[in-house]
Amino acid sequence: MLKKITEKKVYKYLVFFTICLSLLVFIGIIIDHTDNRRKKEVTHYQPTYRAAYHFTVPDKWKNDPQRPIYFDGKYHYYYLYNRDYPNGNGTEWRHATSKDLVHWKDEEVAIPKFTNKNGDVWSGSVVIDKKNTAGFGKGAIVAIMTQPSADGGKQEQYLWYSTNKGKTFTSYSNQPVLPNPGAKDFRDPKIIWDRQAKKWVMALAEGSKIGFYESDNLKKWAYTGGFLTKNIGIVECPDLFQIRANDGMYKWVLGTSANGKSSGKPNTYAYWTGTYNGKEFVADYSEPQWLDYGFDWYGGVTFDDGKANDKFKRRYALAWMNNWDYANNTPTTEEDFNGMDSIVREIELKHAGSNEYYLTSKPIEANNDLVYSKDFIKKMNVNGSETLKITGDTYELETEISWSELKNVGIRLRESADKDSHVDVGIFVEQEYSYVNRAFTRQPDKSKHYVESKAPFDVSKKKVHLRILVDKTSIEVFVDDGKVVHSNLIFPDPADRGITLFSEGGTAVFKNIIVKHLKVQ
Repeated sequence: MLKKITEKKVYKYLVFFTICLSLLVFIGIIIDHTDNRRKKEVTHYQPTYRAAYHFTVPDKWKNDPQRPIYFDGKYHYYYLYNRDYPNGNGTEWRHATSKDLVHWKDEEVAIPKFTNKNGDVWSGSVVIDKKNTAGFGKGAIVAIMTQPSADGGKQEQYLWYSTNKGKTFTSYSNQPVLPNPGAKDFRDPKIIWDRQAKKWVMALAEGSKIGFYESDNLKKWAYTGGFLTKNIGIVECPDLFQIRANDGMYKWVLGTSANGKSSGKPNTYAYWTGTYNGKEFVADYSEPQWLDYGFDWYGGVTFDDGKANDKFKRRYALAWMNNWDYANNTPTTEEDFNGMDSIVREIELKHAGSNEYYLTSKPIEANNDLVYSKDFIKKMNVNGSETLKITGDTYELETEISWSELKNVGIRLRESADKDSHVDVGIFVEQEYSYVNRAFTRQPDKSKHYVESKAPFDVSKKKVHLRILVDKTSIEVFVDDGKVVHSNLIFPDPADRGITLFSEGGTAVFKNIIVKHLKVQ
């Protein structure tokens, strides 16, 4: 005989059943939502050519960097930007800030183009007017740059100023502070404060000459002298600074972006060491040295360490990573941007004996903050080729290579699974040069004239130290103490991530191979 079920018990059973059913439905919804979210993430993920740790323009176009300045606890960086790229011309100054020169915050456009009758704004420089020499107030930010004036498109120098910490600038006048005297090329003013003479000094690109000017108030300029260059084409973006060498000597350095291709020289940043007497620069030697031997380090600027008390010891440099011969040949345009800078480097002046000095470059220490894992191999003897188990597309690789008898030695990077695609870094011992060869991977020069960058190398040492920075679309190679650097754009397939060591004509010993994997900013 069945027990009689009371209405009270039936109610309890119904409540229990309803709660269980609700929990099952709720769990199902969570599982379904999580699954859909994962599917959505997978569906929308696309490989990108945007650099992982190099500065890239947020969208559209960038080219020349302007020298960063340090104030209010941050570095302030302005660069030429074209919001209308690729369908319209004209550049303006876009603004970014950083506390460590690695992580950057976009601050939008500070000087819009075509805001006065003098057209768009080109390259120049910014200074902090600490003594209020220009009359805009102590600490005002003053920018002097080239604009192609409405009067026949002459290149002339105009002044803009900011009283809101560099966020926006106001045009001082429709009249130039330095009119064009009749030169075809008359641009890219670089302004510094001469501590000894207590005046402003301007270096200006004037064809194959760098002109020097002086001013007490940034508004009126007088010509003082010039420096003639030879066999390096039209010069742009001049640079003038004083630095202390490792032997304690204070030297002046004059630099400029130049084109030495016709005589087998780089198309990057040429420089001379020497003296500046307050009127003009006198070089130690007439032949320039080069801060980079690659194809893609142009419009370079140097600047001091704003955090340091000693302004003469530590100095930094960066440049636009591109080349006017193929500036638009990049797959990044499919992602609606075209423009990247080199990493910020620390540069030092080294004494080479007698009156010879040279600049060296190395990645800044703040790059180490990007490291999330490391691989280490103590030693490998290579005769032929050895493919590492280590792979990647954003990393820093460092190693020491030595040999007795050899023809060629190096590393194939961003290598495809079938070994057909790769970029090669190494030392061609037989012909005594270091190189970066991008002929075997996708790269921007369709003419294939610029596929292997070379620099002289002393093979009698029978050893080399390489420090190589690899990113999605770039490779920067620092040879030995960084007197030689190669900076080149590359566009490998995102799946090409292999690393192979190789030697030809003998055995090479690779010691202390360190691969630091770098995280995306």
